[in-house]
Amino acid sequence: MRLFATAAKGTEPALRDELRELRLRGVRADRGGVHFEGDRTDAARACLWSRVAARILLEVGSFEARSAEALYEGVGAIDWSEWLTPRTTLAVRATCRSSQLTHSQYIAQKTKDAIVDTLRERLGARPSVDRDDPDVGVAVHLARDVATVYLDVGGASLHERGWRARAGPAPLRENLAAAVVRLSGWDRERPLLDPMCGAGTIAIEAAAWALRIAPGLARARFGFERWASHDDAARTMLREIREQARDARLRDGPAVFASDVDDQALARTRENAREAGVDLAIERCDVRSIAPLVPAGTIVTNPPYGERLEADLDLYDGLARSLRTMRGHGVALLAGTPAIEKAIEKATRQPPAKWWILFNGAIECRLLLYALA
Repeated sequence: MRLFATAAKGTEPALRDELRELRLRGVRADRGGVHFEGDRTDAARACLWSRVAARILLEVGSFEARSAEALYEGVGAIDWSEWLTPRTTLAVRATCRSSQLTHSQYIAQKTKDAIVDTLRERLGARPSVDRDDPDVGVAVHLARDVATVYLDVGGASLHERGWRARAGPAPLRENLAAAVVRLSGWDRERPLLDPMCGAGTIAIEAAAWALRIAPGLARARFGFERWASHDDAARTMLREIREQARDARLRDGPAVFASDVDDQALARTRENAREAGVDLAIERCDVRSIAPLVPAGTIVTNPPYGERLEADLDLYDGLARSLRTMRGHGVALLAGTPAIEKAIEKATRQPPAKWWILFNGAIECRLLLYALA
């Protein structure tokens, strides 16, 4: 089967490396995600283990679609009875670029029409649409007049781990936090600190990664469990890989610290860490006066940006002065404004050793990596 794992823009290299570590075949990064190949077990393993992916999509058809009629015919030529029956529900979403068809909602509507009409002709009845909780999610991507049709293997977005009981303002999505930690170069052995932890997402994702906690274990069920073709053999397969994932968890991991100046943020972090099943060293501390970790470790954080510029500039200067004392540490900052990089370079006289462009939703950010000497 041909599969595609979607990811936040800019995190494709992290997802590529992750899927290679899972020993999946044909792994190849592309715009918006990573292609790979495998059977249903491989697709289930990707859903269960990927920290960086947003969705795992199974390709079920690809064809030229320069017109609405061609799209309808191409979708109708797919045998949908393997996944849908008149008793199941579906929802269709679409994206398009550089094509004759330019309206994504129209493309989704035409795709839905082709699916239900085909099943009505074949089975005598049609499935219903459920946009909130469909049994089968269908995705259509139209690029340069070629339509590729996918099924959503995982169902709901995989960034939803099930542990974030309290998010707080402007929370970082779990899969973006996981990508930031991976791209930071952290070795999962040295201590890690997030000195502006907010809801604790970065620290929790780091601790869970180090302990080999499969992020999909808390999910009640994946999308493919609601397909018409999900039989006893598939149920046995899923039960076995879930058991393997539970057995893979480590008892001990490196020290992971989370601090913040906001008591409410610390309360959110404690509750979320408890729900996630990880132990963090959590304490109240101003980022302007964080003490160096002993031994040297890695600092990974997402400073606030875009709200009150004057206050943020003072915070960035304080952060930069504090980092100046952290010799021997690796630092990764998700910077949503150039002011953060300017403050760090002014205080440390060091430009970033490496940087990545990542997108936090619609906000273009730079993940700045420093090796403080």
